[in-house]
Amino acid sequence: KRKDRAYLPLEKLAFKHVPLVQKAYRTAIYWGRECFVPAFTLAPQLVLPAKLDALDNIHRSIKDPELRKALTPDYAMGCKRILISNTYYPALAQENVELVTDGISKVTGSSVVTQDGVEREIDVLIVATGFHTTDLPIAHHVVGRDGRTLGQQFKTEGMSAYKGTTVHNFPNLFQIVGPNTGLGHTSMVFMIESQLAYILGALDAVEKHDVAVLEVTQEAQQAWTDDIQRRMEKTVWNSGGCASWYLDEHGKNVTLWPRTTAAFRLALARFDIDKYDVKARSEANEMVEVMA
Repeated sequence: KRKDRAYLPLEKLAFKHVPLVQKAYRTAIYWGRECFVPAFTLAPQLVLPAKLDALDNIHRSIKDPELRKALTPDYAMGCKRILISNTYYPALAQENVELVTDGISKVTGSSVVTQDGVEREIDVLIVATGFHTTDLPIAHHVVGRDGRTLGQQFKTEGMSAYKGTTVHNFPNLFQIVGPNTGLGHTSMVFMIESQLAYILGALDAVEKHDVAVLEVTQEAQQAWTDDIQRRMEKTVWNSGGCASWYLDEHGKNVTLWPRTTAAFRLALARFDIDKYDVKARSEANEMVEVMA
């Protein structure tokens, strides 16, 4: 019987306390995940070996041909988020588990009725309906310089942000995990750390230049967004044949980062104040006095 080849939990490995070995192990995982990027973003056909391996895993784990058919994706690998798990398929193959793919017509006080008319008694109902990614709830509560909310601007101009962090018309607003910073292949922690470093660089610039207002220029934000969408054209997320939470109502991918996480960190390594309209504290104070 072939051993499971998924990554072992670090806490179960004996060498986790050996100096430098733990770091080397984590580094290997990181770069292993980064190897998916060319296949996802440049040439989706490169993912074929991984797809065949995944199909083989389904075949080995699921013996029931009907269940196997229901669990086999009909879209390109990576088009939706890939689940890395040693227990998912074995759990579904258990005798006390039933996979139901029919839609739900109604929920009663003690059962779920599917569209085929079958009623199933339940003790607990978990509603895992996902989350908002292309229509951020917080965006409707943040008001910009021209009186529009961030949600209203996103609605008319499309959801975008310079380096996923700052938005034209919203001075001094910095976001974490903003538009096009999501990942379909590895951990978001690396991206968040990169954005935090960028924001700390902005705070250093504020102190150094005695800045009161920072606002990314519309040109800089548009150039950043245009480059991302150009890169998106060849990606598996846009051409993989599936509908996912990566895409907005117009089919535009405003969620994912179409390059390596190393490229993102490099792009945010320095706060580029030249891409911002800057107002010094003294200038802002003068404007307040004039208004008064």
